[in-house]
Amino acid sequence: MSIPTLAAARAYLGQQNNQPGEETQLSFERFPVAGLSKTYCVDSQVADSACSATAYLCGVKANKGTAGVTAAVKRNDCQAMQNTSNHVYSVGKWSQLKGKRTGVVTTTRITHASPSGVYAHTANRDWESDADVSKSGADPTECLDIATQMIHGETGRYLNVMLGGGKSEFIPKSETDEEGNKGLREDGRNLIEEWKAEKSGSTYEYVFDRTGLLNVPDDTEYVLGLFQKNHIDYNVDRDPAKTPSLAEMTEKAIKLLSQGENGYFLFVEGGRIDHAHHSTKARKALNETVEFHKAIQAAVDVTNPEDTLIVVTSDHAHTMSLNGYPDRGNDILGVGGKGSDNLPYTTLSYANGPGYRSEIDGHRHDISNDDLSDNEYEYPALVPLKTETHGGDDVGIFAYGPWAHLFTGVNEQNLIPHIMAYASCIGNGITVCDDVYFRR
Repeated sequence: MSIPTLAAARAYLGQQNNQPGEETQLSFERFPVAGLSKTYCVDSQVADSACSATAYLCGVKANKGTAGVTAAVKRNDCQAMQNTSNHVYSVGKWSQLKGKRTGVVTTTRITHASPSGVYAHTANRDWESDADVSKSGADPTECLDIATQMIHGETGRYLNVMLGGGKSEFIPKSETDEEGNKGLREDGRNLIEEWKAEKSGSTYEYVFDRTGLLNVPDDTEYVLGLFQKNHIDYNVDRDPAKTPSLAEMTEKAIKLLSQGENGYFLFVEGGRIDHAHHSTKARKALNETVEFHKAIQAAVDVTNPEDTLIVVTSDHAHTMSLNGYPDRGNDILGVGGKGSDNLPYTTLSYANGPGYRSEIDGHRHDISNDDLSDNEYEYPALVPLKTETHGGDDVGIFAYGPWAHLFTGVNEQNLIPHIMAYASCIGNGITVCDDVYFRR
């Protein structure tokens, strides 16, 4: 969710409401405090979603491809991963240690890189099931997969709310889910059933569709919702009667978590913004950004800024740019002008990715006959790649609530959870609760 993504998404949102668009504000852009986050990782100038999640959730920068571990763990280093002295813990775990309820909501597989930063410690973000570990040549009995850590790990087992996709990571190949899809696990374990058994002494619900989620009583202590076998469908492809929206999942999670007496921590990710960008499908990326905007508005609507801190940021940027000199109110997903070759170009384009078109007789591709209204349209890219890369530029931080003012300026990404901990009186560092100045 780069800065150009935000600029384009606000124009897209406004134009959906018959406005020029540029003057529109996304929900979190109305927050009173904004800053920037530097997203590089220990060994990479441009971050991936795992090392960046470790930074903004655990407060420590890590190596690319790893989550919940220090930089002593290189990617695929199972031995170093097993050394608990190399583990780092998230603001979610810090919250649990203070008796707060905790939850994770995402539109990706719930074992994907970003959400795994809340509860997992892994040397490879791709080790989502035991089959993934085996495929890489590692031993799944030694290198615990992310799904197993979510159900049985020291943080994951205490998560009160877990909503997302990726059901197949929890089911063995010999079994099928509610829709007849086979699982991916090779160890024969059904982690969903193991979760149910472990929660048998508490109130709990496992749900797999929108109706099931919305009907869960708000006083339920533990909820696991896995709505699709892989990532949750893009919003434009999603069946709204069957699969909950990100806003619906967010609102329900807050209602569930707010039943606790000591407050709560909730991680919410609009993860398919990233996937659409990787495919250079700008229309889908902007639509997903608007869905994220709706989820944040839902959170604002059901919380109180006097006692709830909301922080919105991104793990990294992308290579999409907003360019040319189009007229005010010009379709943000349309043509931005003509080049010196007298051929049109789109306002939005990418530095690299699958949207690259080979030149024909020395001329670049003419987009005049392209259907730019197609949700699957791959916007032009300069360099050919099977998947577009991330961008290394800074990303925004938007904050609202107690101590939000501490997020101003240009910050190292790993500072984010420490400020959250200070404001929430959790973690091992100094907090507002023990700051002598504020106790006077």
